[in-house]
Amino acid sequence: MTVSRLKILMLNHEFPPVGGGASPVTYDLCRHLAQKGHQVDVVTMHFKGTPREACMDGVRVFRTPAIRKRADICHAHELATFYPGALIKALQLTRTTHYDIIHCHFLVPGGPLAWLVSRWRRIPLLVTCHGTDVPEHNPERFQWMHKLIGPAWRFLARHADQITSPSEYLKTAIHRACPDARVQVIPNGITLNRFEPGPKKKQILMCSRLLAFKGFQHVIEAVKDLDLDWTVHIIGDGPYLPELKRLAGSSITPIQFTGWLDKTDPEFVALYRESAIFVFPSEAENFPTVLLEAMSARMAIISSTAGGCREVVGDAGMYVSPGDVAGIRESIVKLIESDSERERLAQAALERAGRFGWDTIADQFIETYQGLMQTT
Repeated sequence: MTVSRLKILMLNHEFPPVGGGASPVTYDLCRHLAQKGHQVDVVTMHFKGTPREACMDGVRVFRTPAIRKRADICHAHELATFYPGALIKALQLTRTTHYDIIHCHFLVPGGPLAWLVSRWRRIPLLVTCHGTDVPEHNPERFQWMHKLIGPAWRFLARHADQITSPSEYLKTAIHRACPDARVQVIPNGITLNRFEPGPKKKQILMCSRLLAFKGFQHVIEAVKDLDLDWTVHIIGDGPYLPELKRLAGSSITPIQFTGWLDKTDPEFVALYRESAIFVFPSEAENFPTVLLEAMSARMAIISSTAGGCREVVGDAGMYVSPGDVAGIRESIVKLIESDSERERLAQAALERAGRFGWDTIADQFIETYQGLMQTT
């Protein structure tokens, strides 16, 4: 796709090395836009040890003052501290640069400041929702906050020039909360050929923020009484980690916790490259990037049926209902005992991952940007 050079102001309170799934998604989109010749400036939340300003793969990154205790998770009161500094920095940047588009990730917390800057500077606004910013998607953490800000949320959803959702599942949830929101589905992308092909080991991998609704406890329950010569590896950190370690303490099947790992960490890359089975038992998901990463690493996938998981995996994996311990156990045993089925699903996963290459996804966003520039 050949287009004129765009100037894009990207807002997200999370940006590598800080944040969960939407953080690397934002970074990968930004760097692919920059590789295509577009100017991308990012305003994000500062975290201890990160530089206030940096250039990452051709993307200018500005980190504004905020209070955040942990890299892997951010609470509601911490999110609120993103507003003042980010608003000031965004206004400064838009005063000196004529941006073609403002692209905000999450209606909350970035939506209000993105909408203000958009209207003050007359710049089209696109908002990508990622799940936690949509009512009822993650009631365990944010139900009370969504009830409190419901009217403001609906105002922002209605008045954004365009909303994008990574999945039809989340699009439906947005329309349930705000029927007249303008929502387009653009999936998350994946960096293809990131994991070099190699021999697989007898390893089962799980990776996520460690929260109760992610369902990792059900996998531990499923394998703890099985005498397997396989090892379960869990990548991630979070408030549910102590409980998971307690449950794993009585497991016959070896279970190892690596803690949080940066995606560039050699241990992270090795676990993805060498593990043969990936299990994702979450109870509430939008379009989980960890599934895309596991597919691109040529693992056989066992996923829950929650949210947009089926939109990611399609027919290239096995499915269990959220919380179905017996189903998880049966699926794991089946894949361990059948080399041919494990190989078939691994190859199917790799082939399906090819549909979500970042080059293709970035072009979809560029086309959407241009459409907004012509109609707003």
